Amino acid sequence: MAGSMKHLVQVGEAREAVADGGAPSAGPAYRCAAGGGAASPPAVPGLECCWDIFRMTVEKCPGNRMLGRREIVDGKAGKYTWMTYKEAYDTVLKVGASIRSRGISKGGRCGIYGANCPEWVISMQACNAHGIYCVPLYDTLGAGAVEFILCHAEVEIAFVEEKKIGEVLKTFPNATRYLKTIVSFGKVNPEQKEKVEQNGVSIYSWEEFLQLGGEEKYELPTKEKDDICTIMYTSGTTGDPKGVLISNRSIITIVSAVDEFLGNSNEQLREDDVYISYLPLAHIFDRVLEEVFIHHGASIGFWRGDVKLLVDDIGELKPTVFCAVPRVLDRIYGGLQDKVSTGGFLKKTLFNVAYKYKQGNMMKGSKHEEAAAIFDKLVFTKVKRGLGGRVRLILSGAAPLSNHVEEFLRVVTCSLVLQGYGLTETCAGSFVSLPNNMSMLGTVGPPVPYVEVRLESVPEMGYDALSKESPRGEICIRGDTLFSGYYKREDLTKEVFVDGWFHTGDIGEWQPDGSMKIIDRKKNIFKLSQGEYVAVENLENIFSQAPGVDSIWVYGNSFESCLVAVVNPNKQALERWAESNGVTGDFASICEDPKAKEFILGELTKTGKEKKLKGFEFIKAVHLEPVPFDMDRDLITPTYKKKRPQLLKYYQSVIDNMYKNMK
Repeated sequence: MAGSMKHLVQVGEAREAVADGGAPSAGPAYRCAAGGGAASPPAVPGLECCWDIFRMTVEKCPGNRMLGRREIVDGKAGKYTWMTYKEAYDTVLKVGASIRSRGISKGGRCGIYGANCPEWVISMQACNAHGIYCVPLYDTLGAGAVEFILCHAEVEIAFVEEKKIGEVLKTFPNATRYLKTIVSFGKVNPEQKEKVEQNGVSIYSWEEFLQLGGEEKYELPTKEKDDICTIMYTSGTTGDPKGVLISNRSIITIVSAVDEFLGNSNEQLREDDVYISYLPLAHIFDRVLEEVFIHHGASIGFWRGDVKLLVDDIGELKPTVFCAVPRVLDRIYGGLQDKVSTGGFLKKTLFNVAYKYKQGNMMKGSKHEEAAAIFDKLVFTKVKRGLGGRVRLILSGAAPLSNHVEEFLRVVTCSLVLQGYGLTETCAGSFVSLPNNMSMLGTVGPPVPYVEVRLESVPEMGYDALSKESPRGEICIRGDTLFSGYYKREDLTKEVFVDGWFHTGDIGEWQPDGSMKIIDRKKNIFKLSQGEYVAVENLENIFSQAPGVDSIWVYGNSFESCLVAVVNPNKQALERWAESNGVTGDFASICEDPKAKEFILGELTKTGKEKKLKGFEFIKAVHLEPVPFDMDRDLITPTYKKKRPQLLKYYQSVIDNMYKNMK
């Protein structure tokens, strides 16, 4: 097995387990073979911190378009209007001077709160210029979390989207211990101004704040590679948000790694590339990609902040690179599937023939652009036009993308679809699948350059990192992209950092070619009453492939001998089933129908049999929930990971009833 891992180079030895409850065994350490297996990027003179990424591009191509937003004329969205790199740079210097005039300097904390927009990036660059920690506050964490972060990070000044100022007011008076200045991305209304000032805090509109620094020139402080540039709070599925400290070195290294990776694949970014910015800048995935775009002098166009208008924004912007989380790609997949199935017999047949032919050639190793040029013209350009017509790269991150969706998009979008894996703690992308490589379907590819990886055995789950056939274990990562610790939480930092290795909590399996497959999560394991271990994440991944299932939460505990589940059924599929089975009523009442439950349970059982699951891994009862698991009920995190304790609390009575009715 190990001999053939062609995409990897070994850089460290395996280690045997330490007896009597000591450290578990661990496999060899690897880096990716591309880039020669180097530990860090070649030094670039003058590139020491995030600020330098922007500054050097401004020097190189000041007239390039940098930040774009749609003009709103008479309430209608028009064309994108652009700010050049030099214009942005001049504004950043003004904002920086104004921040300094409020008494905040190197090492101070600045919060940024709101949907992605030019002001967001400008505020962030002003922090970078002056060595101030940028602390994104996010939306989806609710008011409690915004207050927690403002106080925990001791934020002194916050830049806030106009419609979020009310949310910040909810954190008063507690947050005002540190917070002394609020700057709106837009205007400020008089009532809010009054309320803010009553609390001893100053508030400025964007235009007012730009003038505040006057003509005074503030020296930019020197910044070191190991200085912190941002504190990113991650939601986590339990407890308070954790503040992940990210240094200049981490961001510079990951930007170089993405560059090296794209260069090796002959997909370098160019100055004329265009990125659609809609995934939250408060998360590391989007932040790093925007840094990469800035590094290349390429353009970033912002959405209008409304999911329903995203497709329209994409049509106007015509981006060349599109990043998405699986939830978005699942929607695109669903929409395309629907179009095909309702497109009449001829269209459907043509599509299926084209798909089979192109997919077959890609499986044999053809590049997507060479696999079926004629069908691309006839059939698949329509799909491409739906994403603006110019997309050449689709990146998926934040959660696993299911195989069938990934394969479908690789075939029909006429662009490269790459799946990556990383955490806030590893500065986003730690693995990315290689372009035009169908054999990597369902994996996250090999490690990106400069990232060192090994697997550590998890004996209680039966995962052995030293196995010759298929080494499995907890993914551990080492190298310059790692975070510098959790802010004010030395205890949590020590838990995940052992001998310089960061323990991700995810279980991976090396594939023969050196790519990584994520198969499980270390914590999501429990015993059933008969003593069998259940790896619930793995089962959910399998069952969510069942027809008619959009999402599924599987539950069991050590007092029960079998598993039950709450399912979000697919609305269209279930309504079609109801129609042909004489079940009437709206979607919610179909979900209540015992026959509908039986039907979905049957689909789950069929899938379980196909995947050769063990008897105790089958679902024995199901509850159909018409409303998708959402953040409003605190059932999922902003990256759509399930919050298991909250799900249990919310569905406790449903679970109790399912178990009771089986006895």
